[in-house]
Amino acid sequence: MDKRTTGIVAYITWIGLVIALVAGDKEGAKFHLNQALVIFLFSLLSLIPCIGWLWGIFMLVCWIMGLIAAINEEEKPVPLLGGIRLLK
Repeated sequence: MDKRTTGIVAYITWIGLVIALVAGDKEGAKFHLNQALVIFLFSLLSLIPCIGWLWGIFMLVCWIMGLIAAINEEEKPVPLLGGIRLLK
């Protein structure tokens, strides 16, 4: 997969993230792989009642922003979580 496809697949589901990590262009799409992983992990906090619902809405907005940036081949970080680097 090329850089753009790898970035888009990484945002689709957690299975897409695993596929992108294994079969995709890791160096070219490392930014979007990292963003998708951070969004996925932090979206697990939305399971907390009441406050988690608001966090879930914020995570949905971040996911949409990340997906649009991957489609446009931009490296635009999402708010609050964009500076977190899990993949080196």
